[in-house]
Amino acid sequence: MKIALIGSTGYIGSKLLAEALERGHAVTAVTRAVMDVHDTGGLAALLAGHDAVVSAYNPGAADGLRGARSIVEAAKRAGLRLLAVGGAGSLEVAPGRRLVDEPDFPQQWKAGALATAEFLEMLRAEPELDWCFLSPAAELVSGERTGRFRLGGDALLKDGEGRSRISLQDYAAALLDELETPRHPRRRFSVAY
Repeated sequence: MKIALIGSTGYIGSKLLAEALERGHAVTAVTRAVMDVHDTGGLAALLAGHDAVVSAYNPGAADGLRGARSIVEAAKRAGLRLLAVGGAGSLEVAPGRRLVDEPDFPQQWKAGALATAEFLEMLRAEPELDWCFLSPAAELVSGERTGRFRLGGDALLKDGEGRSRISLQDYAAALLDELETPRHPRRRFSVAY
């Protein structure tokens, strides 16, 4: 497939790039040096002719939600499916209770988690766009690509020891699996061991 990958040099984006190339996809790496994501028209023109757009853009960055809105609009104009890197903060730890709202949620990640949760709600309210949003486990760290993980929905997945974790490499594998074989149209899904 021909994929446009926004944020291809970032923490998660670099692993998505490696996984996509390993699978033989043609990737247009979209970085700040290539395109200002706030330029909706220019971004839509850049996306045209691709099969899908994968966004590893961080809505928690400065002016991040404006950039996220621009990415959504550009994907719509280009007629592409948008696969978005999500966060764990918006996952539920109990019905109606999000991880980000728990008292022990790390303060340094809170603003970014809330912005990413707002991005998810923006997607859910979007009537025209074909999208999906993949939330990782609470612990997302570099590690091994095992290809063995579980997929879930809106609840935080934990293993038998009560840990919620996934490697960046397996997160990338799960998102590329979804790109190749869509199973979560217009919804959020999650991944963990």
